[in-house]
Amino acid sequence: MLSAMRLLRKYNREMAALALIAALSAGYVAFSIPEYHDNAIITLIASLVALSSITALTDRQTIRDQEVKLNVALNNMSQGLCMFDARGRLLLCNERYMEMYGLTPETAKIGGTLRDLIANRKAMGTFDGDPDEYVDNLMERYRLGKYHTITADLADGRTMKMVNQPIANGGWVATHENVTELRKREKEIAETRQFLELVIDNVPAAISVKDAKELRYILINRAGEEIYGIPREKMIGKTIAELFPDKPAAVINARDRQVLDTRTSQAFGEHKFDSPHRGTRTHLSRRVPVLGNDGNPQYLLLVIQDVTEQKEAEARIAHLAHHDPLTDLPNRAAFNEHLAQTLERCEKADQKLAVLCINLDRFKDINDVFGHAIGDELLCEIAKRLPAVADGAFFARIGGDEFAFIVADDKLPTSADWLAECLLASAAEPLEVQGHSLHVGMSIGIAMYPGDGADQASLLANADAALYRAKADGRGSIRFFKADMDQQLRERRALNHDLGSALERNELVLYYQPLARVDGEIIGFEALVRWQHPTLGLVPPGMFIPMAEESGFIIPMGEWVLREACREAASWPQPLRISVNLSSAQFRHGDLVGMVYSALFDSGLAAERLEIKITESVLVDDFDRALSLVRRLKSLGVHIVMDDFGTGYSSLQNLQSFPFDKLKIDRSFISNVETHPPSATIVRAVIGLCRGLGVPVLAEGVERQTQLDFLAGAACDEVQGFFFGRPQPIAVYAAIVNGEDTAGEDGGMERDLIPGKRRKKRTAA
Repeated sequence: MLSAMRLLRKYNREMAALALIAALSAGYVAFSIPEYHDNAIITLIASLVALSSITALTDRQTIRDQEVKLNVALNNMSQGLCMFDARGRLLLCNERYMEMYGLTPETAKIGGTLRDLIANRKAMGTFDGDPDEYVDNLMERYRLGKYHTITADLADGRTMKMVNQPIANGGWVATHENVTELRKREKEIAETRQFLELVIDNVPAAISVKDAKELRYILINRAGEEIYGIPREKMIGKTIAELFPDKPAAVINARDRQVLDTRTSQAFGEHKFDSPHRGTRTHLSRRVPVLGNDGNPQYLLLVIQDVTEQKEAEARIAHLAHHDPLTDLPNRAAFNEHLAQTLERCEKADQKLAVLCINLDRFKDINDVFGHAIGDELLCEIAKRLPAVADGAFFARIGGDEFAFIVADDKLPTSADWLAECLLASAAEPLEVQGHSLHVGMSIGIAMYPGDGADQASLLANADAALYRAKADGRGSIRFFKADMDQQLRERRALNHDLGSALERNELVLYYQPLARVDGEIIGFEALVRWQHPTLGLVPPGMFIPMAEESGFIIPMGEWVLREACREAASWPQPLRISVNLSSAQFRHGDLVGMVYSALFDSGLAAERLEIKITESVLVDDFDRALSLVRRLKSLGVHIVMDDFGTGYSSLQNLQSFPFDKLKIDRSFISNVETHPPSATIVRAVIGLCRGLGVPVLAEGVERQTQLDFLAGAACDEVQGFFFGRPQPIAVYAAIVNGEDTAGEDGGMERDLIPGKRRKKRTAA
């Protein structure tokens, strides 16, 4: 009894633990504190030992009451509990433990071994792994006196946390806790944190956080690494002064402190930042103080947006808005803006101003022959060459091959005239472009402020009028504006406007010029378009054809000419040939072969009676496409004629590659062939070449008997010119197309076909 009392006094702490356990089960003490929880379990086990020691010294009823209380406390715990002796035999377990693992008193009986208990759990499916390995490992830890915690995922999806703690008097006690929900919440928190980190890391703006006390970096996202040019692991824990030079670091620190002192968010506009790895950058930034519960700043949030590329893009867009993308010269918008500013300045200073409008000569021919790539490079070379002689005058490209200068000084108009002469001289020198030596001149029109115009619009209009006069007077000309030029320009523009509706108003008509063999036999006609203007009368083709080519009206006009010529020729009793010109624009746009086929089909004209005339310019722009089109046209049965041979960039390769049915020598070689030996040599050479190739030759521009005699002697095949008839309405040549055996009347033909010869009746083309 005395011994039992000593034990009671010795274990009064453990008995106090019973009260703690009861309190835990009643919810008065937070059971989630790991350290206190494990100590309480140890004291609980000690209490059990004390209880057994005093059994013989106390009243049995008291002991029974204590046992009841202890059982209530044990069985109302939220954790499963079991205790083992030093040999690994079960001393006790509570109901919660058996419930957690589906055990019964028989499968978890007192005195059974740990190995048996684990084997039973294995059989119940509440233990994964090797029971023997688990028991051996646990016993080894017990012998070493080690605290042991295990977290295991069960097959049914639950997660259990097991704590094994050795006790002083031998054996150990184990607690089991279902932490499934806790693990689930922890996992959700971890996933949420990972998601937030992922979002922050992928925000395109740089985000960094510093502690408010020392301003050391504690968080930096990926964009922050890119902006600073330093890996984040080298920045975390460091201050800005430890990472960057003194000057930028001092500026950044001052802004940080300003925000922390005021405790208000602040935005900082565009500012430069010298990154040691990325050079000078342009930033926008915002600083936000993060306050703690006490109202004092705990952290400083910094958001930085690098707008360097954006500013560069804006600058490029602004540049493109005022500069020509091909030559990088100021464009028309920049020219107009500069002219307006210069006019305002000249008006205040009572100073003169000159506008020089420049248009390149022969540029269209170069573009057609060599292609647009060569034409573009030529423009770039001109853009480099002209400013070199302009002495700082404002220079712009205001159109396709149109340029302009603005000159404002006290030496006008002399200085403008001198500049124009220098520009002409500069353009006269050949330009080397991709192995081609190109000659391109220019025409220049000049208008002066204030005499030729007091405002921007009139000054530009008058400079344009002067340019038009310069082009009309011949290539390489300089013209100053005169009062009558404005009227001429307005008339030209009005004519160009009227041309756009000439087809709709049925103002276009066809004239026909005879084609003859060299012996005088008429074999067909060439269809030539004329414009019968309602007020101006018959407009010369040299005036409106260039307008049509510039405006693109040549395409619908060319189709009308082809269809009308086919329709007219199909009505002739005599099967004479009809020759029609096609422009290079028609080769580049639309379905040319389909159009020709449609014209033949709709008119009923036999394909072999149609001759299509093309110039070499259509072959140079896109050789392969042109060759394909010519071959497809030939497959229809029509004849292909090379027009104006020798005036452009003639190539013997073209004669070899393209299946031409005839070659036409330009009138410029025929005009003085009987008196100019070089022309005669060229004509003989061309005729001989074509005869060797089996290609007939037609010479145009025959106006005299001597020319015809020369061509007959040179064995030319066919001729055309005023000597046989001028372009006239087809009614003038009614006798020929009807097959009547009469000579042409005066005015219908220049004269009878050839003296002493009668025109033969034709029965076949």
